[in-house]
Amino acid sequence: MEKYGIHLLALSHVYLVPLLKQKCTKGLAQRLTIENVVDVLQLGRLCDAPDLYLKCMNLAYKNFKAVESTEGWKFLQKHDPLLELQILQFIDEAESRKKRTRRHREEQSLYLQLSEAMECLEHICTEGCTSVGPYDMEAGKQKGPCNKFSTCRGIQLLIQHFATCKKRVNGGCMRCKRMWQLLKLHSSICEQPDVCKVPLCRQFKLKAHQERRGHDSRWKLLVRKVVSARAMSSLSMPKRKREEEPREAIDSHGIRSFRL
Repeated sequence: MEKYGIHLLALSHVYLVPLLKQKCTKGLAQRLTIENVVDVLQLGRLCDAPDLYLKCMNLAYKNFKAVESTEGWKFLQKHDPLLELQILQFIDEAESRKKRTRRHREEQSLYLQLSEAMECLEHICTEGCTSVGPYDMEAGKQKGPCNKFSTCRGIQLLIQHFATCKKRVNGGCMRCKRMWQLLKLHSSICEQPDVCKVPLCRQFKLKAHQERRGHDSRWKLLVRKVVSARAMSSLSMPKRKREEEPREAIDSHGIRSFRL
C-alpha cells in the first residue's frame, strides 16, 4: 500500500474491482500527508472515491497554509484550476459553517443566560434571596445564597438600582432599561400573571394584549428562544417549587414594592 496504493486504486477503479478499491481508499486515507494530499485528492476525484476525496478536502482545509507551499498545489494551480476553485469553495463553505456554528452557540448561551435571569427574578420576587425579597417579607427574613447566586446577585443589584434611580423616569438610565426589558420578558413568558409576584407582570401582559398588532417579530422570536432554552434547562435540573400567592397592590409609580 505504501508503494503501490495510488496505482492500485486507479487500476481497481478502471477494472471494476470494488473490494480492492475499498481497501486502497481506506489505506490511502490512513497515509495522507500535507505533501501528498493534493495528488491523492486529484486521484480521489478521478476514481470516484468520495470518502477519500472528502478526507483530503478536510486535511487541505485544516492545513491550507502548509498545503499552499507544496509542489502539488503549485502544479494544481497551473494544470487544474477547476479543482483549485473547488478546494477554495470547500474552504469558504467550511469557514461559513464554522462561523454559523459559533454564532449559534453564542446565541444559545445568551438565551440560557436570559432563562436563568428569569428564574432568578421569579425566585427573588417570590422567595427572596439575601438582600432583596418580596414586599411582604419581613426585613432580615430573606434566605441565604441560592444555587445560582452569581446570577441572582446581579439581578438583586439591578433591582436595588432600579428602585432608587432618579433617571429612569425620563428613560435616561441604561441599567434601568435592562431591568425594564427583563420585566417585560418575564411577562411575555409568564403563564399566571394574576397571581405572579414579579413587578408589572400583569400590566405588561394587558398592554401586550391591547397592542397585539404592534408586536415586534424580533421580540416574539426572543421570547420563543428563551422559552425553549428554559424548557431544555428544566430537563437537566429540578424545577424550583413555587407557591401561589394572591396578587398584591401596585404602588403609586406602577412598580411593585420590594423589601431591600
